[in-house]
Amino acid sequence: MKHAAPIDSWEQTKLLADARRLRLLRLLMARPATLTQLAEQVGKSPAWVRHHIQQLERAGLVTLAEVRQRGRVREKYYRATAGAWVLQRLVLPESDHPVVVFAGSHDLALEQLAQDLAPHLEIVLHPVGSLDGLVNLRQHLCHFTGAHLLDETGLYNTPYVRRLFPAHDVRLMTLAHRVQGLMVAAGNPLGIRDLHDLLRADVRFVNRNPGSGTRLWLDARLQELGLDAAQVQGYTHEVDTHTAAAQAVASGKADVALGLEAAAARYGLDFIPLFAERFDLVFPQQETRELAPLLDALQTARFRRFLTQMRGYNPAHTGEEVAV
Repeated sequence: MKHAAPIDSWEQTKLLADARRLRLLRLLMARPATLTQLAEQVGKSPAWVRHHIQQLERAGLVTLAEVRQRGRVREKYYRATAGAWVLQRLVLPESDHPVVVFAGSHDLALEQLAQDLAPHLEIVLHPVGSLDGLVNLRQHLCHFTGAHLLDETGLYNTPYVRRLFPAHDVRLMTLAHRVQGLMVAAGNPLGIRDLHDLLRADVRFVNRNPGSGTRLWLDARLQELGLDAAQVQGYTHEVDTHTAAAQAVASGKADVALGLEAAAARYGLDFIPLFAERFDLVFPQQETRELAPLLDALQTARFRRFLTQMRGYNPAHTGEEVAV
């Protein structure tokens, strides 16, 4: 049985950026071969092939599989060290101050915090949703993430973290509690009141991306209410952020979206509250020092005052660590 392996060094990445070496590796992933056999397949000399195989061998991508003696001739068969490779690397800019990548659920307060910390800590934001954010963190594709995942037990985030990080080598710290609900045009011209109205023929909905905490909450609630998501006009119209959802309603491209009260307020929309949630930052223990400016900012009175001024945000537990 063949197994896949990660490309986990810059040396390996650079080697595979050469199409010629990549082809040699792919041939050896299919079956073992000698230098002469490889030379015939790629139309090069055995000496040329040997040069590239030696580089791949030093990088741990190729190994000597077998030596066969045919009379006076010793045939060396090489093979790839994995059946496939997954190429995933986090590429950061050169900077005089630390640079960290956030991949997770979109949050308006975190955007402002990243802007305020820019002179000391550059935070690159990549909104992929709560679930994909935790997966990215596990795969070392970001330095920290943010989640608001409601488990069937009624707990936020911790059950998901326990399942994805069984060694519990991560920390959770609450950014804020937030209110989500239906964002509709000013004055609510269509008289939308609750999720049942999403099934109306005259209502156009804009959805969030799969894996986002908002989308997972919606799907669970529709199922609980016995409402068929396929009957929601615009259910497959997806955006990645609360801001984009609010913009769609404000521009008239949609009549309603599920999102943050703060996003609705920013675009002058009416808002129908549906639930409050806890939004946590999740990060590995070893990233604590790098993220210190961010974690310190959560403890400041200034940031709590900012949250108080944002519609639908509650800073009562901001900066508190959540036990995993």
